[in-house]
Amino acid sequence: MKLIKNPKYKKILSLFLKQDGTPFFNAKGVAVGVFCGCFPFFGFQTLLGLFLARVAKGNLFLAVIGTWISNPFTYVPLYFFNYKVGSFLLNNYPDIVIDKNSKIEELWEQGGVFSSRLILGSLLVGLFLSSISGVIVFLLYKRKIKKKVF
Repeated sequence: MKLIKNPKYKKILSLFLKQDGTPFFNAKGVAVGVFCGCFPFFGFQTLLGLFLARVAKGNLFLAVIGTWISNPFTYVPLYFFNYKVGSFLLNNYPDIVIDKNSKIEELWEQGGVFSSRLILGSLLVGLFLSSISGVIVFLLYKRKIKKKVF
């Protein structure tokens, strides 16, 4: 359990737990951030998370942290899973086949199929993960407030 005794880990966790606001306000921030982090918009996830957190009136700092669900270590597995979810739901499309004799129009069409699968999968996985993370963060902050009162 060296991870728990690591002072940097405690510092990051304390920054997370010391956020002001109601549990619902903080949970909205994390949920919006996780939702945006599930999309393959490299470099724009944080900006999108900040924008949507502002619109949803959620915690901006926690929204930024929530977008870190996608990072260099999780890109490949997360987006592969998102693609598989989208492929499962859009099973009426033919499989993507790239052949050296393919015409440019066929390649563009296959790119559209790939993108639609990835975006649909990202949307659904993002909704699922943001719901779970929002509930967990809400309960954590609710518990923190309950401990302060007593």
